[in-house]
Amino acid sequence: MQLVKKGVPGVRDARERFKKRGLKIMEIRKLDPTEHSATRSLYEEVFSEDSESFVNYYYTEKTKDNIIYAVTEDGEIRSMIHLNPYDVMVNKKEEKLHYIVAVATQEPYRKRGYMAALLKESLQAMYRQGEPFTYLMPASEKIYYPTISVRFMNRQQNTGNRQRRRRISGRDGQCLRTLLLWPEWQRLPWKEILMSMQNGKEEYYVRLMKEYESDGGCLMIGEKDGEILWCCPRVSEIPKERPKIMVRLVDVRRMLLLLDLNYLTAVCFHVTDPLIEENNRCFLITGTEASGVMLMEGKEENSEGTLPVGALARLIFGAASVEEIAEEKGVKMSDRMKNELKKIVPLSRIFLNEVV
Repeated sequence: MQLVKKGVPGVRDARERFKKRGLKIMEIRKLDPTEHSATRSLYEEVFSEDSESFVNYYYTEKTKDNIIYAVTEDGEIRSMIHLNPYDVMVNKKEEKLHYIVAVATQEPYRKRGYMAALLKESLQAMYRQGEPFTYLMPASEKIYYPTISVRFMNRQQNTGNRQRRRRISGRDGQCLRTLLLWPEWQRLPWKEILMSMQNGKEEYYVRLMKEYESDGGCLMIGEKDGEILWCCPRVSEIPKERPKIMVRLVDVRRMLLLLDLNYLTAVCFHVTDPLIEENNRCFLITGTEASGVMLMEGKEENSEGTLPVGALARLIFGAASVEEIAEEKGVKMSDRMKNELKKIVPLSRIFLNEVV
């Protein structure tokens, strides 16, 4: 059995050769939107705990504009990964990202490297789109190590202790119109949070309401003196543990440009990335507290150290200190580099308000 990537020169000839020899071909490819519904049976097989109403919602709403990569065998889908689009605010800059969900493989086809191949293909595709990072909510963190190796936040819910709480639904047009008039993100209780999901678009909130209603939940808003201060989901069952979110840097250059600095900074270092070749390069970071990060092409002879992409992610998202990272495998730092990296302001306060 051979695993091939669609679109690579010579694949058609290889397919014919394997076919003549009676061998099956496992092909990695991006599915056409008209094929998205064909993944539902695999979704229901692997995520059997999801309710029928939620799966109906997902395949009615979410698969309209998401991306699905799959491993297929003679047209049959054996493994898949979904990339759901979101607009995310990072240090007051809006970025278009994809959230990795519905990672699934049919049981007889597991432990063959299909998911690793799909993750690599997906990461490279997101790099070509200029996405700084991606994230996922894993059923088991160990499945994704070391490809995605940073657990950087818990999904949070705002409680709004002193505000009046009110339930709204997709059928409540007046509440929806009120919600759309709420203040911009900086006036919310999470005004200092560095990343917030989405913005005040009607389509977004309608979909969000449908999502929680499909699984027995609802969307709650907090009001004070007639002003909407926050919104958050309310679900029928509260999990014992908050879901953990993992992150993977995609375009390192674009990610670095989103960062803030505490002081005047100048440091050159090499990044290593086993999956995205373009990230394997030297970066020269300069800038001030006022300018944020400015980048120049670094030279190897001026490099003061080496950072694997996972270590850099842990630093950026506040999962580890410079001292902790310095002890990790594959990391090399001069003392001056350590001091300069401490001037990067980590993205340590994050808010996510969704599941899928």
